[in-house]
Formats: sequence, structure tokens, C-alpha cells
Amino acid sequence: MSKKTGIVIVSHSKDIAQGVVDLISQVATDVPITFSGGTEDGRIGTSFQQIKETVDNNAADTLLGFFDFGSSKMNLEMVGELSEKNILMCKVPLVEGAYTAASLLQAGVPFEAVIEQLREMDIDK
Repeated sequence: MSKKTGIVIVSHSKDIAQGVVDLISQVATDVPITFSGGTEDGRIGTSFQQIKETVDNNAADTLLGFFDFGSSKMNLEMVGELSEKNILMCKVPLVEGAYTAASLLQAGVPFEAVIEQLREMDIDK
């Protein structure tokens, strides 16, 4: 398993999650990125099991977790409690935060500097 920092995206909508990944993948070709969106049967919502698989399938040991709201946050936190991976919950706007982190990680910016940039974007969610 890689020692890199990766990104995990969790949204209530598969289309939103996939869209964020499509966008940030353009600037972060070397950053492990995985996503979970919607429920197993394609509805709007989140799935603990899907989020767990998303985290497990990410090649990185440390993950920056980006989420939209509600159960995406709750389920990602629960997965984090059970995972051997270190997941840092990023309480930032989903698109802007994930894009910022991805581009900084790709540029080789030190982890603490990436975290500092994200802290400046914190919102109450």
C-alpha cells in the first residue's frame, strides 16, 4: 500500500461525486482518489458499505475525506473509526476543498501546508 495521501469523496448523489472526481482528476493524476455516491440501488442517499469499500479501495494510508452533508459525514466518520487508514474529515465546500487539496498534493506541497490551506476554507457542516 502506498504511503501517499489520498482523497475520498462522499456525496448523496453519484453524479455529484463522479463529477467532483472527474474535475479533480484533471489536476491530480498522481493522487489516489476514490468516491462513493448514492445508495446501492441508485437512489439519493449514502451507504455505509459503499463508503467502506471506497475507503478500502483507495491506495493511500492517509485520506482526506470530503463530503456534502448529513449521512455522508456520519457514515464516513463511522468508516474512519473502523478503518486502519487515517481519515481526516475536511469540513470545507466539497468541490472547492477537494480541488484545492488535489492540486496541492499533486504539486508536492507538504501535508501540513495542505491542511492549513483547507482550514482556511472550513465551514460549519
